[in-house]
Amino acid sequence: MDTNRPRRFARPDVSEEHPLATEHELAAERSNRLIEEIKETADKFAKDQATTGDLKLISRALRELRYAFKVFTPYRRQRKITVFGSARLKPEHPAYQAAVELGREFAEAGWYVVTGAGGGIMEGAHVGAGRKMSMGLNIMLPFEQEANYVINNDEKLVNLKYFFTRKLMFVKEVHAVALFPGGFGTQDELFETLTLIQTGKRDLMPVVCADSADGTYWHGWLEFVREHLEKQGLISPEDFSLFKITNSVEEAFEEVIGFYCVYNSMRYIREKLYLRLHVDPRAEFIERLNEEFQDIVVKGKIERCEPHEHEADETHLVDLPRLRLHFNRRNFGRLREMIDCINDNLCEDVCEIERSM
Repeated sequence: MDTNRPRRFARPDVSEEHPLATEHELAAERSNRLIEEIKETADKFAKDQATTGDLKLISRALRELRYAFKVFTPYRRQRKITVFGSARLKPEHPAYQAAVELGREFAEAGWYVVTGAGGGIMEGAHVGAGRKMSMGLNIMLPFEQEANYVINNDEKLVNLKYFFTRKLMFVKEVHAVALFPGGFGTQDELFETLTLIQTGKRDLMPVVCADSADGTYWHGWLEFVREHLEKQGLISPEDFSLFKITNSVEEAFEEVIGFYCVYNSMRYIREKLYLRLHVDPRAEFIERLNEEFQDIVVKGKIERCEPHEHEADETHLVDLPRLRLHFNRRNFGRLREMIDCINDNLCEDVCEIERSM
């Protein structure tokens, strides 16, 4: 970590309200049609003579998602971080203590801390964040079912039966993911999150693999990834830009906050990608971006633009400066590198604005 770099700042209350990287269009044009499509699909199950088991799964999943969306919707403009990790680690474990510290840092910065609501790392992150800034997605199991004492019975706690609905909420509704040491579930959550980002099914967001000061868990994982994935050409070198490994809670916090210092959010509209920023980039800097990241632009150039009419449903973001490009939708590691370049070079402008306010 660069200790000479000033601590970065990112407003916690200017999140986009549509965090999935879908084609954007006026919401009013689609809502009624989509509800009709859901009803038509339900009718088709009857025509298909779907089995009771299939119908139970669809019915329960739909009800779970509806309720989860209802709980999260009032908080969508507020930044949130999901914290994953083992439920088995005790409060005296260094990784548990690191999770407490991380949860406290984000809560003090105005971020909500989302976990699986269980014990171990999940409990530690909630202990640090406190009940007010904690949100939970509890999985109902024959064991480890009770939510931790911080979030239990809170209105921001959602109880879910299915892992797949729970995992969707973990990634869809947040703006960063931090992972501490854990078992199969933690590894599953890391690989799925990276896959979604790598393939563009989820907007870019920081993924931080954190450990206690002396921990080696993620360094061992990185050795495996380099030896068995990168060397065999199963992933690209640029994919390493999609995550960060650290033994410092402060560095993990800075990685996330720094990502949203200048960059706010992204949205596809037709074939173009719009990047919303907190400061207006100068013409010479945009030219630099065109020179360094020409490889990810299909045609045309990276250019300054005004908000598109299809962004009118997010009025709190309409005044933000924007860059527009015809992104190839393939090299998301390179896109992340471009956003890092924007943050590294323009973040001081944001800090100047905040200091003058």
